[in-house]
Amino acid sequence: MLAILVLTLGLIAEVSNADFTFGTPNNLGSIVNSPQSDVPCFVSIDGLELYFFSERSGGFGNSDIWVTTRETVDDDWGTPLNLGPPVNSSYLDTYANVSADGLELYFTSTRPGGLGLEDIWVTRRESKDDTWDPPVNLGPPVNSSARDYGAFISADGLEFYFNSMRSGGFGSYHDLYVMRRTSVSDDWGAPVNLGPVVNGPSHDIAPNLSADGRYLFFSDHPWQGFRYGGFGNSDIWVTSRPTTSDEWGVPVNLGPTINTKADDCVPNLSADGSTLYFMSNRSGGVGRQDMWQAPILPIVDFNGDRIVDSADMCIMVDHWGTDEPLCDIGPMPWGDGIVDVQDLIVLAEHLFEEVFPVELVAYWKLDEVEGDIAYNSTSDNHGILSGNPTWKPDSGQVAGALEFDGIDDYITTDFVLNPILGPFSAFAWIKGGSSGQVVISQIGGEDWLLADAEGKLMTKLRRGSYTPILASGSGIIDGDWHHIGVVWDGSHRHLYVDGTDVAEDATDILYLWASNGGLYVGADKNLEVDSFWSGLIDDVRIYNRAVTP
Repeated sequence: MLAILVLTLGLIAEVSNADFTFGTPNNLGSIVNSPQSDVPCFVSIDGLELYFFSERSGGFGNSDIWVTTRETVDDDWGTPLNLGPPVNSSYLDTYANVSADGLELYFTSTRPGGLGLEDIWVTRRESKDDTWDPPVNLGPPVNSSARDYGAFISADGLEFYFNSMRSGGFGSYHDLYVMRRTSVSDDWGAPVNLGPVVNGPSHDIAPNLSADGRYLFFSDHPWQGFRYGGFGNSDIWVTSRPTTSDEWGVPVNLGPTINTKADDCVPNLSADGSTLYFMSNRSGGVGRQDMWQAPILPIVDFNGDRIVDSADMCIMVDHWGTDEPLCDIGPMPWGDGIVDVQDLIVLAEHLFEEVFPVELVAYWKLDEVEGDIAYNSTSDNHGILSGNPTWKPDSGQVAGALEFDGIDDYITTDFVLNPILGPFSAFAWIKGGSSGQVVISQIGGEDWLLADAEGKLMTKLRRGSYTPILASGSGIIDGDWHHIGVVWDGSHRHLYVDGTDVAEDATDILYLWASNGGLYVGADKNLEVDSFWSGLIDDVRIYNRAVTP
């Protein structure tokens, strides 16, 4: 499935603009990655050079800047080369960024001669065939007595983004800043904090701007505060603006394909918008922190019905020859300002694909016909069957379903979300069941959806033992199909049965108890004997937003 994540850029429930998705991330491999930490910094405009910093052996300090190259964009990356002195020193040298013409290299260093603990420096060269000159500290106003690092200069050379610990910010320590100038021959203006819409309560670092200047990727780290809607310790986010003259919008999490419960950070976008590079310590890597890449794919579900078909083709034809951004998807994913044959080619490549909303972070259809894996349609977080539940391909409410025996059948999944980090929703179709049996629970957390002693829907999601359990008056074990769900909107819990809100908190709860555990489907959090579900479960969906069924 190519369409894994829809970035709606602020729209929660429906897809209303053509945008982009992420394919499955791939590790760059042992030729590029080492047993140490390897962090991508910048991909050259032609896509043939990838700069990164690393603690690997063979360097000049604790962390050095390296570059790997390739002959064409279709080739693999080659053996990395250390940039050597005078760029690298015996100190920490990190976060490299190269100007569009390839003649200026901005980087972060702790070497002597700076103003703070970390400063931004620049080195220049006459041509790409020349060596780099001795670096020069950028001085004020970009550098201060605080930590200033992570520089990124826009493709047109008119905006300069970086992160800083200087006073006057909105986050716990690190905030994103920008300096601007009218032309490349002018001096930079004073640094401007991107403000509370972009900068959150966590550390916001590693800005990376798309070539057209409309998308700003960055990562966070919750050292002193949480940015709601995240998936792990560090996540990657994107904020957008209609034009480079507009203000940045509310950041959107890149979702569970890119972000995991591990550290996922330091995003780097290729100039053509086809690939996102980033650092992660997720499983499957070579070293302590590795470089990964994920393909970026256009969203062509123009009418938001979550399937790419002839209806979308008709919409494109209706806007043929115009600059309609909805259909301007080629060359992908940014478009070229006109709806033409380039867009038609992209659309044709994705006909009949499903498209899922960004907030759908896990979706087990349970439509398999055999095997011990329940496949997740929105990520690689597939469920593992235990006991011997039976696939019922013709007996589901939505296509097939899975039948549980009420004795020892259940599904185990990896971590999906932490209830303390913000609003979320969980829904499932169920049939059968008995009193006290559980549909969804979190390992090390709480039972999310279950039937109480009277067979009525309830949830044990709560802030602590002093928070009352939320129960409804709606029975769910009468032998009929029921669509059940729990929604946490950030202050109240809601229970849904067959599309109706059947229970809601009367007062604010403030937050729910934290858990980084995976999920059980068909049993409670402790796998208690009486908790195993006896009946059918179908179409389990988890959202990282408060949604209504």
